[in-house]
Amino acid sequence: MKKNVIVTGVTGQDGSYMVEHLLANTDYNILGGVRRLSVPNYKNIQHIKDKRFKLIDLDLSDVHSIHEAITKYKPSYFINFAAQSFVGASWSFPQQTFDVNATAVLHILECLRKHAPDCRLYNAGSSEEFGNIKYVPQDEKHPSEPRNPYAVSKCSARQFIKIYRESFNLFAIQCWLFNHESPRRGIEFVTRKITNGVAKIHLAYKNKKKPEPITLGNLNAQRDWTDARDCVRLIWDILNLRSPNEYVIGSGSSYTIKDFINPSFECIGIKGKWRGEGVNEEYVYKGDVLIKISPEFYRPDAINSWQDIRTADITKAKKDLNWNLESGLKELAHSMVENDISLLQNLD
Repeated sequence: MKKNVIVTGVTGQDGSYMVEHLLANTDYNILGGVRRLSVPNYKNIQHIKDKRFKLIDLDLSDVHSIHEAITKYKPSYFINFAAQSFVGASWSFPQQTFDVNATAVLHILECLRKHAPDCRLYNAGSSEEFGNIKYVPQDEKHPSEPRNPYAVSKCSARQFIKIYRESFNLFAIQCWLFNHESPRRGIEFVTRKITNGVAKIHLAYKNKKKPEPITLGNLNAQRDWTDARDCVRLIWDILNLRSPNEYVIGSGSSYTIKDFINPSFECIGIKGKWRGEGVNEEYVYKGDVLIKISPEFYRPDAINSWQDIRTADITKAKKDLNWNLESGLKELAHSMVENDISLLQNLD
């Protein structure tokens, strides 16, 4: 019988790319876990027609749902990308964030221990777990000092996984995923907010209309951005190592929000200028303000210092798994802008 792989979060960025990767590189049955919604959103997977892929009911907020999926399908792999993954929203919904991101992982572990102990579990971790940065770049030994509810939930999930791995010999891992983006990134994330805004500006100029500016928060925050498709490839390789091992996953480079904005505008032939400082900083092109700042988009945990520089030390991944990137920041930004232009044009 073919092996079963349960992938949660298949309607999102990482899950949908993982499904595509598994269909292209294995002969396994892929079971996409989704929760029931009155208005389901399957746009990221609606193009997948392979008979080895099917959707199953799996709501991480319901322990019975988790139990039913694991006992019925006895998965060989359980890849958990489902989460409340927007850091900013975790301040508004801290309990929901913890329940989905941590408590649900405990339920998965307990059910695997009882009913599918040979299953290999991957749970998505985050560079947010590092919190107050002690050194740059960050490797697998960097201490965890979470500064927001989302980070707390991921740190808690990591400890549950460590306990079950060491106590019950489960193949259970949680890698540190740094910021990873793609055309399928949710619109609430800053990178997609930028590329969607740039696409709207492009179409405004094309139609000889005055463009609406993109309103952002802290432009100086530094993050390590990687193409999500590169991350998915590495995650699958990690899941198939002889023994469980956890890795930092990123590009190995750090960029500011400005570093993402500039190539996004270059994609549509715009090279504007920055002027002003702090909340008065603006990006201007031919007299039009295309980027402006609002304090409302500053996160409560934001700090302007080297302690907020997120950069992945990918030495271990390169050594053990020959980790390499197929896409750089410029290519990533361009692919996202071009996709957003296409989406907006199709709406018209």
